[in-house]
Amino acid sequence: MENVPDRAHVVVIGAGIVGSSIVRHLAELGWRDILLLDKGPLPEPGGSTDHASNFVFPVDHSREITELTLDSLRQYAALGVLTGCGGIEVARTPERLQELRRRMTSATAWGVDAELISPARIRELMPFIREDLLLAGFHTPTGAIVDAVRAGQLMRRRAVERGALQIADRTEVIGIEVDAGPHVDAPGRIRAVETSRGRVEAEHVVVACGVWSPQIAALAGASIPLVPAVHQMMDLGPIPELAATEEWISVPLVRDMDARMYARQRGPDLELGSYAHRPILHEPGEIPPLGAPGQVSPTQMPFTEQDFAPQLAHGRQLYPELLGEHGRQGVEVTHAINGLLSLTADGSPLLGETAEVRGLWSAAAVWIKEGPGVGRAVAEWMTEGASEVDVHGADITRIPPHARTRRHARARAAEGFPKVYGIAHPREQWASSRPMRTSPFHPRTQALGGEHFEVSGWERPQWYAANAPLLEEYADRIEHRVHEWDARWWSPIIEAEHLAMRERAAMFDLTAFSIIDISGPGALDGVQRVAVANVDRAVGRVIYTPLLDARGGFRADLTIVRLGAQHFRVITGAADGARDLAWFRRHLAAELDAGRVVIQDLTSATCAVGLWGPRARDVVSGLTDDDLSHEGFGFGTARQVALAGVPTLMVRISYVGDLGWEIHLPAEYGLRLWDALWEIGRPQGLIAAGGGVYGTTGRLEKAHRLFGAELTPDRDPVEAGLALPKVKEADFLGKDAYLAARVQEPAAVLCTLALAGHGAAEPRFPSGSEPVLDDDGSPLVDARGRRSYVTSAGPAPSLGRYVMLAYLPPERAEEGARLQVEYLGTRLPTEVLAVGRMAPFDPEHRRVKG
Repeated sequence: MENVPDRAHVVVIGAGIVGSSIVRHLAELGWRDILLLDKGPLPEPGGSTDHASNFVFPVDHSREITELTLDSLRQYAALGVLTGCGGIEVARTPERLQELRRRMTSATAWGVDAELISPARIRELMPFIREDLLLAGFHTPTGAIVDAVRAGQLMRRRAVERGALQIADRTEVIGIEVDAGPHVDAPGRIRAVETSRGRVEAEHVVVACGVWSPQIAALAGASIPLVPAVHQMMDLGPIPELAATEEWISVPLVRDMDARMYARQRGPDLELGSYAHRPILHEPGEIPPLGAPGQVSPTQMPFTEQDFAPQLAHGRQLYPELLGEHGRQGVEVTHAINGLLSLTADGSPLLGETAEVRGLWSAAAVWIKEGPGVGRAVAEWMTEGASEVDVHGADITRIPPHARTRRHARARAAEGFPKVYGIAHPREQWASSRPMRTSPFHPRTQALGGEHFEVSGWERPQWYAANAPLLEEYADRIEHRVHEWDARWWSPIIEAEHLAMRERAAMFDLTAFSIIDISGPGALDGVQRVAVANVDRAVGRVIYTPLLDARGGFRADLTIVRLGAQHFRVITGAADGARDLAWFRRHLAAELDAGRVVIQDLTSATCAVGLWGPRARDVVSGLTDDDLSHEGFGFGTARQVALAGVPTLMVRISYVGDLGWEIHLPAEYGLRLWDALWEIGRPQGLIAAGGGVYGTTGRLEKAHRLFGAELTPDRDPVEAGLALPKVKEADFLGKDAYLAARVQEPAAVLCTLALAGHGAAEPRFPSGSEPVLDDDGSPLVDARGRRSYVTSAGPAPSLGRYVMLAYLPPERAEEGARLQVEYLGTRLPTEVLAVGRMAPFDPEHRRVKG
């Protein structure tokens, strides 16, 4: 193409597997005037797609990534570019063997065919491996090799054949024009793309150019915070035994997880890949252009032999028949590169419309195994406002401002690289780039020996060492965790704090809450259009409500306080704040542009204390003359109250199931209020309690749902037990789907389960994502084909039980039904404790409303 067209409906930048998948699916969904750009030559423009090892292991601990991978496998197979060979992850150590049992648990939960196999069976499948080094293997028969370059060609061809796509390779993007928003709260909007072959006006731009994505996004004033990182690869051959097969791949893929190495046949050669070397990070601007001396392509960087030497030794040790323990005559290095891939601060892709610019979409940090699935999901998202596969965990708007910085992304990428083949605990905390955000109470929580977990940059106390004496008081009510894995990133102090709260009172640092104020003459109409619940309530009312997407699935779960006729305060979780802020700005865009609404992020200007327990009213009443009785300050209301001379907004709600308030106030007053509460409360038995009580034990005793766990885009309010008695007259996003769900039998019902016995020599403690099985051990599958699994788990100290939340098919959602939960290879007897929204603890909510 000599010159690009003057106009396109959508410009997709990057013709690797992701960009090619997106244009194919957009075309199939009816889009036309699609322009695909790449600065390299097709069919191999020089990105990561060209050099990738192209193998697919189908199981991930993340359900989201697994579903994207399974969809990708189906698409690759349909295109005829998939060769099934199976995959084996092997364990050399007891710790890795436990991890393989956990992988098996995930495979069962997500419905992927898999098995744990013996070293002898590994040797049967892969005849050239040293079985004496191994303890076991995790075998997935659907593991495969794909031809991603050929897949991209076929996808582009399909879009062209529909008359939907024009392609311009060897075309560099040199600028992106953005129409600025009318004021600071209103994001700008895509206007045009400047290329080396001309200017193209466009309504949408999709950045799908892998390691170069940060550079392209920056042209529009947006950020795609990924880091190009090296993954070393070496091919050795020709190997007579492999050449004799006369096949490209004749044996399974093998991941030697303890050595952080993989091996795959490549015709007569054996390819070894390493994730064991030091993190080798690059800047997008440092990547040489196509044709740079010594490089086949830009993302195939010069090989650093010293980094690979230990890995080569591991390879020779595991495959002595093929490689020789000290080398083998005639087997040489045929190819070796430092290949570039994309890493992010939390290890997840970066998908969706950016927070900074309307119409600018990201499809970045995606690997070969999930590329076509991501292409479909992004195309559906652009077309319908939501995708069939739940990708909320990859939504780029989840990234708060501090985490969009180069320094943060590089620190977390360096820390995260060893985790690619490492063993990461579900509760494991990041160590780098901390502390970043601290509340005004931080000096006090540190002094109390707070163990701080990090969320969205905030240091949030999870439990307090100062409460260790409570362990003796409640020793007979706290079950000891024998296994190190169960005890890791947990403390029995959490359960002691919980019991002290239930008997006396506890205060919580809730500063990490995200606070969003929406005001202006269009505020009521705008918020009504987004919220499921009716927000046209009396000033001072507190409204708990989900937000839905166009398909009727959950997009958020939050609290809204009506502060004035046209003034609403949104209180949402720290992990959800950036995403929820972008959601409101996106869906109130018309009001923002017209100046009828102002949306302010007040998170950094405010702090909050939670105060709950049967003595909470006694504690706080000593700091004010206001009437805080139930009659004077009813549940579900909020009002301005001066406490110890400090102006606060007291909100009478409870996530932990006890009497009390969230107390919000300007940050500069925070330390004074904390000290005043502490001084007056200590004689009444007040303690400080951490997030372990707030987010786990207290929440689960009340069966409160959590966005991202129970509440996800592939679930609806009817299944979650959150359908309201009446549907408001005002229209809102997702209303049609919500109405349809209300008149149908739910495909699943959210229930509270409890362990009913150990099922093992010693008690075990699931942490989430474990499969829920019928009493005979068979999987539970709902009418939509979704398997039952644990969404949240933790102790319920007030009940003396270990409880879990899970969606069950309606026929098994019966109180007392006997089930099983599979945990690390052990099946734990389980029973249904409560069905739907019924709280196992204080089901009539007398404590909360007392």
